[in-house]
Formats: sequence, structure tokens, C-alpha cells
Amino acid sequence: MAAITASMVGELRAKTDAPMMECKKALTEANGDMEKAEELLRVKLGNKAGKAASRVTAEGVVAVSIAGTTGALLEVNCETDFVTKNDSFLALARTAAELIARNNPADVAALGALPYSQDGFGPTLEDVRRGLIGKIGENMSFRRFKRFDSGSKLVSYLHGTRIGVVVEYTGDDVAAKDVAMHIAAMKPVALSSADVPADLIAKERAVATGKAEEDRKVAEAAGKPAQSAEIVAKRIEGGVQKYLKEVSLLNQSFVKNDKQTVEQMLKAANTTVKGFTLYVVGEGIEKKTDDFAAEVAAQVAAAKQAA
Repeated sequence: MAAITASMVGELRAKTDAPMMECKKALTEANGDMEKAEELLRVKLGNKAGKAASRVTAEGVVAVSIAGTTGALLEVNCETDFVTKNDSFLALARTAAELIARNNPADVAALGALPYSQDGFGPTLEDVRRGLIGKIGENMSFRRFKRFDSGSKLVSYLHGTRIGVVVEYTGDDVAAKDVAMHIAAMKPVALSSADVPADLIAKERAVATGKAEEDRKVAEAAGKPAQSAEIVAKRIEGGVQKYLKEVSLLNQSFVKNDKQTVEQMLKAANTTVKGFTLYVVGEGIEKKTDDFAAEVAAQVAAAKQAA
């Protein structure tokens, strides 16, 4: 029996993108023959993992794990909504969230290096991910996560599997849960107006300035007198302040009672929200739009060339 070295396993993994343990098993079965081992892997897993690695993963699920005052929120992506209902994929997402809460990995790479076995794949979470790519036939990836351990109480809310919220708070549990549901519905970008990112404020100010300029042109065309620079400046600032109230959690009208703000509701419940995290699956990812007719035409052209 030929000795199977780490370098041999690494070489086969680089060729096939198959999980490390699967590479080792194939090399052992092939008695160290690299070509035969590669063939064995392609029979077992196909070359799905390698091909899938470049495909866009804009679907997926949000998973959460909370134990006391420690927790984690995670987004795991895949290519199609169909896979989000796959038991193996869901098990991977749930376990990954638990591993984040328990182990506090520094980043996605460190998360992937954590020990885990599932569906015959392992011994790391990354090996399981790669193995499931080959088994299911779709690319999947751990996109982002956040771990919570500030000592504050934690509550989560999942709207299906596509929207996930974790709220850090002190006070009433029911009020905090209501806030988590409110966040999922209204999607604030910050806790308070002071916390809204500067780039978003600058963008909104540019929009308000553009609107004021457009109004000036309309008034000018109609022969109406132009507003003073002072009035225009106030209109622009008013638009910015309106935006800040709309996107900051504490200033938003509470979804269960629009007669009060979230801040007022929390004060009445003697509850303080320290912070929140909201994940929406695929947010910011450019989805690929398939042109079926073009795809068929390309396949026909390829077939003609081959003939």
C-alpha cells in the first residue's frame, strides 16, 4: 500500500476542489495513483464543486443561534431557492451559526476551519461545504456573520429564512421581541439618527439638492420668482432630517401602534435597545438574469461546431 502524503491530498484537492477527506479516501482506494484517484472522485462527486465555485449565490438563508447572552447571526448563500429547502443545506447553516456562537471565529476562513462532519464529509466545516456542493450540485458560501457577547440580553426574529434580526437589549422580553419584528418589517439602517452612516446622509443630501434644483428650473420656466438661497437650504436640510427619522429605529413609527415611535414604546416598557443587526438574504448581491433563448442558441451553435 502506497503512503498517502499531505502534499498528495493537497494536489488532488486543488485539481478537483473535492473535500480533503474525500481526496484522501480516493487516493487510498487508488493506491496513490493520482489519475485514478481523480477519476474516482469525478465518478463520485462529478466536477460539480469546481464548476460551481464561480457561480453567483444570491439566494440562501439566515440562521441564528442564541444561548444566554451569547449568540450569532449568519447568512449562508446558494444559487437557487430550491436548495434553501434542502435538509443538508439547512443543517449546515444551523450548525455553522452554533459554531460561531461557541468558538468566536475571526472571519469566514476561520469559521470554515472549525471541526465538523456531516453527510459523510469532514473533518472541517469547509470540507462539509465543499462536499455538499458536489452532492447537491450548487455553489454555496458563508457570506457574513456577527457574534454577540456584550453581556446584554439577546432576542431574535426570523421572517421565514430570508430575513433575520438579533436585538441586544435590557428590560422587557416582549417589547424587545416586538422591536425585532418591527426591524424585520421596516428595515431601519441605524439605531438613532446620529448613527446613520455618513455616506447615506451625503447621498440623501445630494438627492434633496437635486430636487431643489429641479423645482427651481420648473419655477423659472413658469415665470415664478426663485426662492432665496436661505429657503432652499432649509428645504434641503428638512428633506435630510425627514430621511433620518424614516431610517433610524428609535424615530420610526411603531408598526403595532403608529401613534407612538419605537422610542416611546420602549420607554413605556422600561426597555433599552443597545443595538441590532439585520440580515436580508442576497442584499447587495447582483443576481444573474438568465436569458434562456440565448442559452439554447449558444448550445445549438456549439453542437453545430462539434459536428
